[in-house]
Amino acid sequence: MKQDNSVQRPLWLALSIILVGLNLRPALAAIGPLLDQLRHATGMSFSDASLLTTLPVATMGAGAFLGSWLERRAGARQGVVIALLLILLSSALRWLPASFGALLATALMAGIGIALAQALIPGFIKQHFPHKVSALMGFYITAIMAGASLAAAGAPWLAAHSAHWQNGLAAWAALAALALPCWLLCAPRGAPGGGSAARAPRFSQIPRAWLLAFYFGIGTAVYASSLAWLPALFVQLGWSQQQGGLMLSFMTGMEVVSGLTIPLLSARSHDMRGWLTLVLLAVLAGLLGMVLAPHGGLLLWVALLGLGVGGLFPLTMILTLHHYEDARNAGQLSAFVQGIGYLIAAVAPFAAGWIRDATSSFNLAWLCLALLIASLLVLTRRFAPQGYAEAMQSPAAVAAQTR
Repeated sequence: MKQDNSVQRPLWLALSIILVGLNLRPALAAIGPLLDQLRHATGMSFSDASLLTTLPVATMGAGAFLGSWLERRAGARQGVVIALLLILLSSALRWLPASFGALLATALMAGIGIALAQALIPGFIKQHFPHKVSALMGFYITAIMAGASLAAAGAPWLAAHSAHWQNGLAAWAALAALALPCWLLCAPRGAPGGGSAARAPRFSQIPRAWLLAFYFGIGTAVYASSLAWLPALFVQLGWSQQQGGLMLSFMTGMEVVSGLTIPLLSARSHDMRGWLTLVLLAVLAGLLGMVLAPHGGLLLWVALLGLGVGGLFPLTMILTLHHYEDARNAGQLSAFVQGIGYLIAAVAPFAAGWIRDATSSFNLAWLCLALLIASLLVLTRRFAPQGYAEAMQSPAAVAAQTR
């Protein structure tokens, strides 16, 4: 019987991690497909509406550093409980009458909850599944994307087939209500990570940490902009709001496929550069295709965009975790990379909304993102695995060793 429990406990823990992942995008993904109703109810411009994605993403960046602090004080288990409670409450409050201020407040609350969970889960995976990091990170990130796909398709359907369109925004509280008891039952009670932040490397002094953060930030910028504006792009091209939501769901469905398969295929390779190049080329082709041939092969461009972004997210996180053998340092690095990366990515949806207001088109926004993705292709060659240890030393430490 003890043997059965030893096998079943990691399985249930993995499933609870996947359930947490399902909750980390619906609060954001439900906004785009319901943009017309939101703008009609509140009088928002496109620039105003972009704040419903921009500010939560920025909050996800700032909150990542709070997650690192919370892990040291309370432990990952309690930190994720707080995250799920915030996500549940932010979604449930959207049943109230819509106003721009109220929507913004719930978006910020959701952003904090998402940030805490995302800062804590990668290090938790590294600690409890040290030999299955790539596989479980793949399942976890696939769950994140599956949650986005579910919300993108489900939000307009719920709004159209219920008495109040707000149900399309608020119903996702049920997912958090399901995940919370599962996490409490399955996650082990562990001691907090330690009382002193001084034990963690000073990532702000390590150029490689900033490079990883920039890399993560640009990939997330493409994802956040697509999440915010892809449905609006299709409405602009003459599609219905429901069809626009379904296309966003199609893109996130492609992300799920890529997020599940790419980490598993790359699990035996410690060198991520070839895989990173492959997914970056897919993103670049998708972005350029939407600008150069928006009416021809649109399904192909969206599929390439989804496959590329879906693979880039987990590969970047796995690349980050590979830079340290120690689970705690890897988790701290992941929190730093996400914190800075989400702050970088937060600019993109707002900039795209401003460009749409100024030019009546999203083309310039997609071209700017394509240029940034091209820069990542150039930077990818620097991630040789034999250089991980040296790259994570600060310039001062390297200078001290050469004396």
